[in-house]
Amino acid sequence: MQVILLERVAKLGQMGDVVKVKDGYGRNFLLPQGKALRATEANIKGFEARKAQLEAQNLETKKEAEAVGAKLDGQAFVVIRSASDSGALYGSVTTRDVADAATAGGFTVSRAQVVLDRPIKDLGLHPVTVVLHPEVAVKVSINVARSVEEAALQASGKSIQELAAEAEAAAEFEIAELFDEMGSAASDE
Repeated sequence: MQVILLERVAKLGQMGDVVKVKDGYGRNFLLPQGKALRATEANIKGFEARKAQLEAQNLETKKEAEAVGAKLDGQAFVVIRSASDSGALYGSVTTRDVADAATAGGFTVSRAQVVLDRPIKDLGLHPVTVVLHPEVAVKVSINVARSVEEAALQASGKSIQELAAEAEAAAEFEIAELFDEMGSAASDE
């Protein structure tokens, strides 16, 4: 199927390009989303007449996205989840969770704009891409923790495994001291 792109589509082309796509991709995604038109004679002529208007509209939305992207880039958001002692989540953090965290932080982000490279299934800091416009993408950091205090510790640079190891070492030291005191008390008698 031949289509005319009405906006930039990643890995396909720029606005105004006439490209050949598989029928299902065109019929089920590009056409219903308003990203393309069928490449018929009438549509090509209509597109040429509207091309200046579409380019101006695209430029305006791109400028708005860049302004929001400048504020959003590098932001860190906290997501509180329950997890095991080893740091594995009971479930995972989804695009909806990231979008909700960004919205709670004062930004308008939809879940369709959030791109996860892989599912987030453990505690810690995770980089996430937010696509505000086909030509504007920013990185944000998602801090997944069990509590707000734990999130603050992770943000300062400590991992959950390091904290658990420190707590275990402190507990072993206290036990060793207790046994040393008991041993010295028994030798005194």
